[in-house]
Amino acid sequence: MKYIVNGRIMLPDAVVDGRVLAFDRRIQGIVERAPEGAEVYDAKGLWVAPGQIDLHCHGFKGMNASHASYDELREMSRELLKYGVTAWLPTTMTLAWDRLEACFAAIRWAMSDSQKPGWRGAQVLGCHAEGPFISPNRKGAQDEAYILPPDIEKLRPWRDVVRLMTIAPEVPGALPFIRQARKLGVTLSMGHTDATYDQAKAGIEAGITHATHLFNAMPPLHHREPGAVGAALEDNRVYCELIADTFHVSPALYPMLSKLAARRLVLITDSIEAAGMPDGEYDQMGQKIIVDGIHCRFPDGTIAGSSLTMNNALRNFSLNSELSSWQLVNMATLQPARAIGMDDRKGALLRGRDADITIADSGFNIHKVFVGGMLVYEGN
Repeated sequence: MKYIVNGRIMLPDAVVDGRVLAFDRRIQGIVERAPEGAEVYDAKGLWVAPGQIDLHCHGFKGMNASHASYDELREMSRELLKYGVTAWLPTTMTLAWDRLEACFAAIRWAMSDSQKPGWRGAQVLGCHAEGPFISPNRKGAQDEAYILPPDIEKLRPWRDVVRLMTIAPEVPGALPFIRQARKLGVTLSMGHTDATYDQAKAGIEAGITHATHLFNAMPPLHHREPGAVGAALEDNRVYCELIADTFHVSPALYPMLSKLAARRLVLITDSIEAAGMPDGEYDQMGQKIIVDGIHCRFPDGTIAGSSLTMNNALRNFSLNSELSSWQLVNMATLQPARAIGMDDRKGALLRGRDADITIADSGFNIHKVFVGGMLVYEGN
């Protein structure tokens, strides 16, 4: 058994001070003190929180999930630890289907191996397939040439890999696809969509429970046509991704979002392979991307993902809202786990959950990271 002492323990609904977190591979509970001679880690007054879960991450440090090898997925998993991420969904773009299948195969391999102690990186929980069943009218940085009509037979062989899939609910064939995909155990997200409010609501009734990077790649909220944004915010069944880099969505909206959907907000990065790299020009799958601080764009000005990290997303939201510390932490831990149906294993420091733990300061700088009870990263 291992113990973390002198920490501020972040639970789903409270902060516990003056107690000790006990764990092995899983969380064993909160106790009064560590027994003499036990393996003890001193948090030195810092936050002790669940590991962060990024449900929407395309790439990092020059690597891209849309063409990553097994070794690159493993390397990205190690890099993500530095920012507090202990589990993630490598996120694919809209590609030719045979290329997507190659991505899914590499991710399947990484999913299996990431459960083993020798992995020593963020666990791969599956894939987020951002397309190809999307709207060409809201394709954003996606390649229109590879957009396809929904086809459940394409998805069926990969139902163990694709944990989350972005789809436009208004495209022909989407509603029966959503119903069938839900039966396969896949979580459906509306995104890259031109849906009206009624079309979005029809998608939710069919089984959509998630919204991909809310506000982005969907019609803006309008007082006479609320669209997908209005449907997602209004319906308590829908978890809403937010790219909290202060560019994709104005931080002026963070307080309003906190009031409307604090328990359903899911912080994501939508990071691309230029994330974690210096400003400059980069090649992303044959397309030039210009990175300038928090801005990642194609030469024509189209937004092309982000350079955000998860701990910075938490920092940005913290600075622009009045949520409590545990509410903030939930948006990057418990709520992503709930969104993909894994909150029985992930996302909280509760007995029986995986011992995925971060020790961080109130500015979300990461000091230590544990995955499955193993210390896998130590910062400054």
